[in-house]
Amino acid sequence: MANPLFATKSLALLLEEMAGENRLRRVLGPVQLTSLGIGAIIGAGIFVATGAAAHNVAGPALMLSYVVAGITCVFAALCYAEFASMVPVAGSAYTYAYATLGELFAWIIGWDLVLEYAVGSATVANGWSSFFQTLLPRLGINLPEAISRAPIAYDASLGRFVATDGVINLPAVIIVAIVTAVLVKGIQESASFNATMVGVKVLAVLFVILVGSFFINPENWRPFAPYGHGGLTLFGYTVWGQTVGGTPVGTLAGAAIIFFAYIGFDSVSTHAEEAKNPNRDVPIGIVASLIVCTVLYIAVVAVLTGMVKYDQIDTGAGVSVAFRTVGLPWAEAIIATAGVAGITSVLLVMMLSAPRVFLAMARDGMVPPSFFGSVHPKFRTPWKTTILIGSFVAVGAGLLPIEALLEMTNIGTLFAFAVVCAAVLIMRRINPNAERSFRCPWVPVVPILGIASCLLLMFSLPAANWWRLVVWLVIGLCIYFGYSRHNSVLRKREQALSVGGGR
Repeated sequence: MANPLFATKSLALLLEEMAGENRLRRVLGPVQLTSLGIGAIIGAGIFVATGAAAHNVAGPALMLSYVVAGITCVFAALCYAEFASMVPVAGSAYTYAYATLGELFAWIIGWDLVLEYAVGSATVANGWSSFFQTLLPRLGINLPEAISRAPIAYDASLGRFVATDGVINLPAVIIVAIVTAVLVKGIQESASFNATMVGVKVLAVLFVILVGSFFINPENWRPFAPYGHGGLTLFGYTVWGQTVGGTPVGTLAGAAIIFFAYIGFDSVSTHAEEAKNPNRDVPIGIVASLIVCTVLYIAVVAVLTGMVKYDQIDTGAGVSVAFRTVGLPWAEAIIATAGVAGITSVLLVMMLSAPRVFLAMARDGMVPPSFFGSVHPKFRTPWKTTILIGSFVAVGAGLLPIEALLEMTNIGTLFAFAVVCAAVLIMRRINPNAERSFRCPWVPVVPILGIASCLLLMFSLPAANWWRLVVWLVIGLCIYFGYSRHNSVLRKREQALSVGGGR
């Protein structure tokens, strides 16, 4: 008998499960799915990560960092699109791994994706609070420090975290609570709200590009790569490039740091079960959102680093502050307002995704289905897990600074993308004749390049990211061997068939 740890769910079984009654509501079309993708991508990168990454890691060469990250995402996106067209159910990379690599790998991917979405949500909630607090003084409101920041902060000069006078980042907690309530209400309302926010911030991004281009000083692009083009390390040992305070810097390191801003296209695939025509609409949503956002990212970074010298860019709200620096304070207010809207939509989409990964795992018996698999009878949303994830995100956003959160969001996502690329190669071999309304081109070249580029960026992250991944996975494996493998629906099904066959 085959090792049950590596038992796979057949494609036929996945499609059979789609016919069950406990399904999510199919209400999303290609425009809404693309909007969801753009909602997750634009905002986190431009409004949260760009300033810090340009200032501390890559300089003007951050433009190339986004190119590298975008190319990596193209490889992964094409593989995601093929799987999403074949298996349009909730779960994203978790489901794809279960169909190809087996139960244990599926658990590892699902467990890691939940953390990435949750920590990523806390990161953007923290960034939302920063932008929101830049607007309050214009209304004559100044929050006390005790409720406006986390109790710890990162001191770059000391290279460590220090205590602050803050107790909790209350604005971040409040926005998480509001978004959680919206998500519990329903996916259609969430998508409509998101579409409005996406429209606002896309207009703001175009405003930044068009108006900011008149204030570009080419001298600010020199030196273009002050930290070099490297940043490749192996578990903390430098292979190519340099490090500052033990952290790799350079173009490649910049690509690894800002990569989490691209995971919006992955979130599109987690909503395949809610798509009206998933075989067509999900690939469109994935590829379209990725292409649009990559172009906009590169343009904004070019404008930002052209307006302000890289070492003078504000690390908290770099884009809006840049306009004040060149004498356009009125533009700063517009961009800060759009930043609040933009980051809200990012938070919505990221918090929308984690509960749906848990839902897929609950259906397979990996986590208790009575809680994680519960779908609200009226709203048809995974409401219990949405509240659980919202609580986790609120704690992280309220008590941790953005520097700590930003460092924790990338490595698991890159790992999941590499697994999906490998899964396409495996599925082409074990199910060559399966229906694929979208086929990843140039197989095996594209999946292999996807795996290689994801690994390259993983090894360009600080060693602390690897330790975080290891600790989280050890916790997950304890849960798997203590609960999941004994309650696996697939294992119980195979045992029942084995007993029946023996008779």
